[in-house]
Amino acid sequence: MKEFELKYGCNPNQKPAKIFMKNGGELPVEVLCGRPGYINFLDALNSWQLVREIKTELGESAAASFKHVSPAGAATGRPLSDALKKACFVNDIKGLDDSPIACAYARARGTDRMSSFGDWIALSDTCDATTARIIRREVSDGIIAPDYTPEALEILSQKKKGAYNIVKIDKDYVPDPVETKEVFGVTFSQGRNNFKIDFDLLSNIVTENRDIPESAKRDLIISLITLKYTQSNSVCFAVDGQAIGVGAGQQSRIHCTRLAGGKADTWHLRQCEKVLNLPFKKGLSRADRDNAIDGYINKNEEDVCADGVWQKYFSRQPEPFTAEEQRAYLDTITDVALGSDAFFPFGDNIQRAAKSGVKYVAEPGGSVRDDNVIETCNQYGIAMAFTGMRLFHH
Repeated sequence: MKEFELKYGCNPNQKPAKIFMKNGGELPVEVLCGRPGYINFLDALNSWQLVREIKTELGESAAASFKHVSPAGAATGRPLSDALKKACFVNDIKGLDDSPIACAYARARGTDRMSSFGDWIALSDTCDATTARIIRREVSDGIIAPDYTPEALEILSQKKKGAYNIVKIDKDYVPDPVETKEVFGVTFSQGRNNFKIDFDLLSNIVTENRDIPESAKRDLIISLITLKYTQSNSVCFAVDGQAIGVGAGQQSRIHCTRLAGGKADTWHLRQCEKVLNLPFKKGLSRADRDNAIDGYINKNEEDVCADGVWQKYFSRQPEPFTAEEQRAYLDTITDVALGSDAFFPFGDNIQRAAKSGVKYVAEPGGSVRDDNVIETCNQYGIAMAFTGMRLFHH
């Protein structure tokens, strides 16, 4: 396939729209089902790069859940605890523990379920039937993977009444080293960001605490690779082989850290017994459960425990999850890793990160206030490595 016509571009008024190779060659993708759109392909190609790079560096199956060209979640295929299975709504999936790629997607989708509503999925490995069964019951726009088992393809092809977007990518495809794009009729050209993120990047430890164990290095690598394909400014919290909070596209780095930290806190709190045992009404949709859980934890648009409200979600009125209870739970969290796509300009980012259990940090360094940031890390016993490399992505 040399060209694929899209329904429209970013918005319905932006026509005509298509994808094609400038050199006239074959596209590295094959559309097996559906009709992906402009933004779908932006998500597909960015998310594929992310999972491919994690798989290459760590040697583990990887999955990502993308929305609007940034990851809502990214993870490796480590087995899930019973609490995490329940928090991710996959405790009833048979064979989950036997499928690393299914575990990877369950984690990625379960990271920030509200942001992942209507996501684009990327898998580093062949999509199997177990993964397809997870995807089948979630609201999702499409998937990109190097291959699909016949059973998985049959399951996914039935989604959205046969219109679900299924894309197969050539896993051996290597793009040209120079890339171009147009903005307002002006053509931009730059070398592709082929910077290799590996463990050597974490060797320049600048804090008093110089102990970064292998598990934390793995999480920092996942965080940095995730940031490489996240709209900047961005920071990423990671633990146990997955990104648990991504703060993307903010103009201020402290707002990135607050946003990502809040998402990481919600991910942890979803695994608290008080949340896992919420008495949901029978038949409540998965999306409504997610909204209720978010309201229960973060107390957003409505008080889900209030009279006249709780009846929409629960079989009985739940006890509120107080700020004091949440803080006590979060104070037990530690060993979280944090990556930043550019230097931290102030120590307030570290102060906010410490509230979410961060013990390891990787950032480029190079700020005139590096000393202040290092000092703040030392106050909290945090180990920080300067990578020397910015990871902006636009």
